[in-house]
Amino acid sequence: MLIAVILTSVSFGSVSVPISTIVQILLNGTTLFHFPVTWDASLDVIILQVRLPVVLGAVLVGAALAVAGTLFQGMLRNPLADPYLMGTSSGAALGATIAFVLPFDTVYGSLFPLTPVLAFVGALLTVLFVYALARSGGQTPVIMLLLAGVVVNAILTACQTLILNLWPSNDFGRILGLYNWLSGGIAIVGWESLAVVAGIVLFGLLLAFWLANRLDVFALGEEAAAHLGLHVERTKFLIVIVASLLTAAAVSISGLVGFVGLVTPHCMRLLLGPRHRTLLPASALGGAIFLTLADMLARVLLAPTVIPVGVFTALVGAPFFLFLLRSSKREYKW
Repeated sequence: MLIAVILTSVSFGSVSVPISTIVQILLNGTTLFHFPVTWDASLDVIILQVRLPVVLGAVLVGAALAVAGTLFQGMLRNPLADPYLMGTSSGAALGATIAFVLPFDTVYGSLFPLTPVLAFVGALLTVLFVYALARSGGQTPVIMLLLAGVVVNAILTACQTLILNLWPSNDFGRILGLYNWLSGGIAIVGWESLAVVAGIVLFGLLLAFWLANRLDVFALGEEAAAHLGLHVERTKFLIVIVASLLTAAAVSISGLVGFVGLVTPHCMRLLLGPRHRTLLPASALGGAIFLTLADMLARVLLAPTVIPVGVFTALVGAPFFLFLLRSSKREYKW
């Protein structure tokens, strides 16, 4: 299904391209196949340099956010947990805001614009700061993590607002760019930046799959997990770091895309059950499919206008979140 969604998403745009042509272009790009070129040569550039990086970026972001949400939900034993639980979103937003007001645009040459770099750094530093605040006496209670995340989120949001108020109000171009970033949208500079993010996400996914059995033990509660021989605090720290790494990598190229990490794990849990060895890869695939479809709709419904992909994920995720809130009034069967 994911392969079909990727090909369909690549085929749609201002210029429609048949899926058969896309397959031939991709196979020719491997240099292992040599199909005769019966299409316009410009389609090679459109497919390989414009559309395919964006679509693959959506795949990576969807998988990363869905798995991060699964990790937090498993650790906290709460279906309402999402990847932005510990202030990751506010840290990334503050980093992006700082990038937009600085007078220069790039670091490390042309590999990465400043915005994704500072968003990534801001998200990770925020999580580490929240974890340090919540830790006391060699332990990190879940309630302290949640409270510290709420407080830090409020402080960083206030700092972001202060920076925007102090920034000259006549520079509407940068403010509009920041607004579009905060609304969510896959922004890929080139294959080099995509490769860096792909490496981080794939590494995080492997670590998440490695933690699957430990997450199953967490379902029994922290005290029972400790009696079974699990090092609870060490495992909790690993889960937080892996989930935050995935979230930071995702927001660095997508901005703040909500509800993917909330809705997808819950749907997969209803379909396949709570065992994380199955749930984690299923959530990765489900999140990738969900966000790729949302990104396609964002690009084609009002073309040539591109709607922020966060709008579509919110339209689907918000009603589902309200359903979860109503369901949580009763005892939730984990």
